[in-house]
Amino acid sequence: MKKIFLPLFLALSFCISAQTTKNLSKILELKIAGEGGANGGSVVYHPVQKKYYAALAGNTSFPMGVYDVKGKLLSPVEHQTMFDLRGLWYNPKTKNIQANGFKESGWAEYTLNTKGIPTSVKILQAGMNQPDSQNIAAFDPVGNAVFFLNYGTVDKYDYADGKFIESITLYPGKTKDEDEDLEDEFEEVYNITTVVYTGTAGAELGLLNDILKQVELYSIKTGYLTRVLKLPEDAPTNYWMNFAYSNGIYWLFDKTTRTWIGYK
Repeated sequence: MKKIFLPLFLALSFCISAQTTKNLSKILELKIAGEGGANGGSVVYHPVQKKYYAALAGNTSFPMGVYDVKGKLLSPVEHQTMFDLRGLWYNPKTKNIQANGFKESGWAEYTLNTKGIPTSVKILQAGMNQPDSQNIAAFDPVGNAVFFLNYGTVDKYDYADGKFIESITLYPGKTKDEDEDLEDEFEEVYNITTVVYTGTAGAELGLLNDILKQVELYSIKTGYLTRVLKLPEDAPTNYWMNFAYSNGIYWLFDKTTRTWIGYK
């Protein structure tokens, strides 16, 4: 279990207090059907199908649900991931749902039937194309890049060949050079598996602050904190997995109710 000391909490609050914050509210729920699994992998929206795809991470037999825009389950209760996935994203060039997997599972793409239900999986990039076995990917369709959180930095990979490009330094909790340095306490404060990509200029990369219950957005150019999105007090934050972003919505997985909750 993660621990935090009062001085660190106060330092975090001080660094972020100067930011204009936005309050997020719950707008949608995607209830996972079926059995197996304990941690949410990801949620992705397919704009052509106008459907959400939500899955649990950890095994090829764990549940994956397909939902309409109101959260109604469209797929069979017993539908499975068919791939030991972690992250999910939509690729507008292929118009398909894609995923990264556990460890050396690689990156994969789902084939959908006429109803938008995944029926099979094909491997796009084999091997360990990520810094850690449990990484949850974020995709930039414009830059054709895949991002992974690597304990305070973000590693960028080339989508075309799965090769590492560069590491992007983030300054967790910092809005400028003068703010107190909190990088050493990253694992005590933030979700350690997941970075999200918003595509918003100056606020491209998002982290989940598990302690302060907020999503923090960072500039991909400077690495500094630019926006703070406050979650409700009862939001089910976790220190790993169970966090996603899709269709302008920030998603948290409630492990008790087995529900992906969307906030905007």
